Amino acid sequence: MAIRRFSSGSEYEDRIGYSRAVVAGGVVYVSGTVAPGDPVSPDVAEQCRAALDLIEAVLAKAGCALSDVVRVTYMLPDRNDFAACWPVLAEAFGDARPAATMIECGLIDPKYRIEIEVTALAPQNVV
Repeated sequence: MAIRRFSSGSEYEDRIGYSRAVVAGGVVYVSGTVAPGDPVSPDVAEQCRAALDLIEAVLAKAGCALSDVVRVTYMLPDRNDFAACWPVLAEAFGDARPAATMIECGLIDPKYRIEIEVTALAPQNVV
């Protein structure tokens, strides 16, 4: 089985030793993703959209789209912020409706208000 790794260019990928996405066995695993850049908007919905944009870009490198996502995990330091993200998430995933979990937890830096991790099915010709 071939394994393909994709980077988003984040400095942390090299510093910590991980890939933004890995394709293995017909599945695309996307690492937990926060809004890129510095400064980061303090608005949780804007951070959510920015993280999804980065996820969408790396999925495209792997030959997928947000519509191929089958599992998503949302991590937020404050669960009360999650409702503000719902319209962004509904627009992004549309009818794909992946299985989902929201976890309240600390993130790597207090400036981040949401981190998103997804798993997608790779198209047959991408495996």
